[in-house]
Amino acid sequence: MSMVMLHDRDKIEAFLRRDVSLHIYEIGDLDEFFWPHTTWYALRRADSLDAVALLYTRLPLPTLLVLSADIGPVRDLLGAIVHLLPARFYAHLSPGLGDILRPRYDLEPQGLYRKMTLTKPSGIDGIDVAGVVPLSADDTNGALALYAASYPGNWFDRRMLETGQYFGVQGESGLRSVAGVHVYSRRYRVAALGNIATHPDHRRKGLGRAT
Repeated sequence: MSMVMLHDRDKIEAFLRRDVSLHIYEIGDLDEFFWPHTTWYALRRADSLDAVALLYTRLPLPTLLVLSADIGPVRDLLGAIVHLLPARFYAHLSPGLGDILRPRYDLEPQGLYRKMTLTKPSGIDGIDVAGVVPLSADDTNGALALYAASYPGNWFDRRMLETGQYFGVQGESGLRSVAGVHVYSRRYRVAALGNIATHPDHRRKGLGRAT
């Protein structure tokens, strides 16, 4: 068994597709839009992969994703790459992996994350989307102003507006609600919804649901 850096998207995708809900962020990052900003590590046994880790480096604070239902192989992988990681980063880790980083890093836990997967598209039928408009890079300042008021410190890269998958509700004083994606790939047929926020003055009106 050995640690390797991966550059073959087909092999990475085949591994991640074993659990799409768990790995939806990583699958989305295989898209050409995100791919140039990724570094992939794997634990390889013969010609098969036992674990995969992703370091996303587009943002000033890199993001590490090490996730698996089987904790053994990813513990081994994280231990093998810990000396290659940047001095400071944000991480999504499966429970039980923090102690691998603790000898080298000061950890600041941000709580437990839960992923909700849409498996029945009919569940969103009938939602009134009147007034919801697509957003573009021209709406960057409006989105930043809304997030400053309603969702400070969120994980938002203004480049995400270029995906064409951001929507909002406009008001006289600017955007009232926004919803978009953290990753999106038509090629890989995945999207991870994120950056969903409504201005405090306009909540409980169904705007977040509509966007």
